[in-house]
Amino acid sequence: MTEQPGERPADHSYTGPDDPQVVALPPAEFAFPGPLRDQLVAAILSGAKTSTTGLVADYEHEGESLPRAGERAAVLDSDGRRVAVIETTDVRVVPLAEVDLQHALDEGEGDDSVAEWRATHERFWRSPELLAALDDPDFTVDDSTPLVLQRFRLMADLR
Repeated sequence: MTEQPGERPADHSYTGPDDPQVVALPPAEFAFPGPLRDQLVAAILSGAKTSTTGLVADYEHEGESLPRAGERAAVLDSDGRRVAVIETTDVRVVPLAEVDLQHALDEGEGDDSVAEWRATHERFWRSPELLAALDDPDFTVDDSTPLVLQRFRLMADLR
């Protein structure tokens, strides 16, 4: 059976959130715990969210390498439970000014334009929580800010 565009591939090799294969995966955390994370995780689980955006500065601050195609991760909900497994399918590093409409739409957050997507993301990137996480109260973004555009697919719903 071949995978059709938009279909979620079934992966029956995971027995649940406590499966040793899942526990061994690195965590994938979207936003901070709370309503936004809950919304993003729900969009991943529904298949509406198939891309995400990160700041290169955040990866650098955390000492983390950028995601790579083929890597899998366990999606954590606001309570820290592993609720899904995703697999990265593509990674691009681009300046903020080069984010395209398809990427914005594939984030599954309801934005209908790049301008709307950018406004919501800039609010998050300027939030006290993110500035504290970066240890940089003066951090700001502009057209040249390098971003990590990550595409992924849902491999397993662990709920």
